[in-house]
Amino acid sequence: MFKKLPESGAQLLTLFIDGQPVQAESGETVAAVLLRQPQPASRTTPVHQSPRAPFCMMGVCFECLAIIDGQASSQSCLVSVREGMQVHRQHGRRSVSP
Repeated sequence: MFKKLPESGAQLLTLFIDGQPVQAESGETVAAVLLRQPQPASRTTPVHQSPRAPFCMMGVCFECLAIIDGQASSQSCLVSVREGMQVHRQHGRRSVSP
């Protein structure tokens, strides 16, 4: 859907989305990387399982929620990528630990 314009001197790193390695540049947000994937959805809704993708990119709409490094309901538009980061799409509502 989206394509990133290359920046000179940007450090490349690898993160994992649903277990698959993905290249990103230092300074990008997780949401921006998700939008470049063939399946850009970051989550599904709890009731109807409708796919949702990042929308506002500034932390207002909550459509970009994902599981980032084990933390459910993370706003992926506010999280910068890191080497080895584990991102999983969030299906339905998040699990609540006792």
